[in-house]
Amino acid sequence: MLEVRNIAFAYGREPVLRDVSFVVSPGEVVSVVGANGAGKTTLLRILATVAVPDAGLVLADGVNAFDRPLRYRRQIGFLPENPALYGDMTVKEYLSYRASLKGEPAKRVRRRINEAADMCRVSSIMREPVWRLSTGLRRRVALADALLLRPRILLLDDFLGGLDGEMRAAAGSILSEAAAFSSVIVTGHELEDLARWTTRFLVLVGGVVSATLPTAGTDPADMREKIAQALSGGAS
Repeated sequence: MLEVRNIAFAYGREPVLRDVSFVVSPGEVVSVVGANGAGKTTLLRILATVAVPDAGLVLADGVNAFDRPLRYRRQIGFLPENPALYGDMTVKEYLSYRASLKGEPAKRVRRRINEAADMCRVSSIMREPVWRLSTGLRRRVALADALLLRPRILLLDDFLGGLDGEMRAAAGSILSEAAAFSSVIVTGHELEDLARWTTRFLVLVGGVVSATLPTAGTDPADMREKIAQALSGGAS
């Protein structure tokens, strides 16, 4: 279980996040939404321990992520908004390197790579150099990287951004499969798509979670309207 308690963060004197708290249980897929500049990417960077909060806690099964960051990072998969890949490696070499870097035993590396490659539809390009790939295919490889070790916590920033049509069509099944072993947090702007796939929305306004909106039993178009109301201050 991932628990976020009273997270605050500022760039200089400019506050971005203020007293952000929520819990994501295993098997949940939670979408964090908000206007541009609301702090979605900053929040995921903190949850990935790439950025350090000014206040608050990130707890994985009760253990503070910043007390034991190396142990915590072995439990997470992180797809950043703009992933940096090693262009001079083939896809297979890159994923092998990343699996080893994350501490996966050598005897399990091949199986993990094959599982992630199948999920992200990159099995046919494993021998291709990364530098030759289109933006959409690079995004698939970065997603495979995030899924490599079947992480207990999966963080997907701008999940659908840059994905090609084939992967967008498969996105729902990928999230469903990932939720079998992860607590999943995604950000994005494709509200109706996310409403079909996620458990609930957390709406960020003014650096705080202004609304929590369960998706069960709600039409995706209606959910989009509820989120718009929350963003304008019309929901609690």
